[in-house]
Amino acid sequence: MSYVSIRNLRKFYGTFEALRGIDLDIAKGEVVCIIGPSGSGKSTLIRCINRLEDFDPASEIRVDGIPVVPGRSLAKVRAEVGMVFQGFNLFPHLSVRDNVMLAPRRVRGTSRAEAGKLADRLLARVGIAEQADKYPQHLSGGQQQRVAIARALAMEPQVLLFDEPTSALDPEMVGEVLDVMKALAHTGVTMIVVTHEMGFARQVADRVIFMDGGEVIETGTPAALLETPTEPRTRNFLGAVLNH
Repeated sequence: MSYVSIRNLRKFYGTFEALRGIDLDIAKGEVVCIIGPSGSGKSTLIRCINRLEDFDPASEIRVDGIPVVPGRSLAKVRAEVGMVFQGFNLFPHLSVRDNVMLAPRRVRGTSRAEAGKLADRLLARVGIAEQADKYPQHLSGGQQQRVAIARALAMEPQVLLFDEPTSALDPEMVGEVLDVMKALAHTGVTMIVVTHEMGFARQVADRVIFMDGGEVIETGTPAALLETPTEPRTRNFLGAVLNH
């Protein structure tokens, strides 16, 4: 049963076609990693899932059967879909705890006391409970990204989207974020991860998707796609990345 269903997804920037009629089904609880060269449409694809990017009217995306169209159904989808960005997107004027509390209080009407308890529980889960009263600028990049993950979890999403969550981090901080994501992958939440981290994809993904030129070129298990790809474009990309 498809939990995220994408049909004929097309996205234009002026005359440039960034996504060229993508069809994709993602099951509930599946962990999918999307890989490919820069400019291949990976981030655009996942930004369409919660309509941070508009897309062609003839395209269709559904999350848990709900169409991703402007209006009340989009609000329902966004309540089910959490997103973690490359650049953290934390509010600098709010403490770490208040950043995590914000969405449950505003969107769900959760009381301040309950939202505070939830925030503290989630900050402990991502390993930074002791940072709750600090402001984002006083945290390392890895710590800020873990706050961003806790904030996404605060809405108890059914789907988590990650848009290259480690690419803005110093190399020594990448591992701490990937460790949190690996733990999440075992909780049953549906995860769609745009990543350059091939080791993470190999360890955690149920399926790896290779994109190039706005198209899905190849899809398969991590072992099959990363070790014995069938498409020349996949082989060329992996040859460049894995031998780098």
